[in-house]
Amino acid sequence: MRDGEVTGAAARPARKRRQPGPARRLWRRIRKPLAASRFTMPVVAWFVARAFRFVYWTNPPAEGSDDTAGKLTQYMPPIVALWHGQHILSAFDRPRHISVSAMLSRSADAELNALVLERNGFRTVRGSGGRAGSASADKGGARALIALKKTLDAGNVVAMIADIPHGTPRQAGMGIVTLARISGRPILPAAYATSRRKVLDRTWDKTTINLPFGRRAVVFGEPVYVARDADAAELEERRQAVTASLNAATAKAYALVDRHR
Repeated sequence: MRDGEVTGAAARPARKRRQPGPARRLWRRIRKPLAASRFTMPVVAWFVARAFRFVYWTNPPAEGSDDTAGKLTQYMPPIVALWHGQHILSAFDRPRHISVSAMLSRSADAELNALVLERNGFRTVRGSGGRAGSASADKGGARALIALKKTLDAGNVVAMIADIPHGTPRQAGMGIVTLARISGRPILPAAYATSRRKVLDRTWDKTTINLPFGRRAVVFGEPVYVARDADAAELEERRQAVTASLNAATAKAYALVDRHR
């Protein structure tokens, strides 16, 4: 779930980017050839999916972890909000009887994410890979917004990354709030954490790689509703509410698993 922003409008000024590390530079060199390969990318996705499924099942739930099926059913169908870099295990926590569609960009980075999600029973909705303000971002965002609304109207869950790629991490963008306004469905923040993990400090979003043989937790925050007639001021207030709820859920998830460190 790489790119959950559909409007491309940054809620906060972008922070200065750090220089990518060697692994990131290598990935940038090979990601497009990989994405274009009909053989290589599916094989890589198979290995990635197997690896993280192993991580998921070797981290039993920590005491206090929420029940995903119960929470989703309570607000059915919700718009599940996740943070960039903290969402990896969400791909393996889909209840089998609940259909979930995930919003991803059309970028080369998102191809692997899409294949991994699809291997785990998700449907994917592809938006624009363009930057904010570009014609491709606007058109792709509008198409994705329509597709996601139709998904919700059909009674299916939508999962989106709430913060904007390379913007301010852990600050919700306006895209997810706009979808809640036009669909009438609640935003349900969700956070995943494991007691054993590796934080990639050089990444803009502090991407966290979950490791096996610890404990895992999923925590759902307070749902956020957006009125269909919300004006600009109310939309901004709702955006801040999503940020606060998702940050609180994230803090609680880490607190639950860190008892086992």
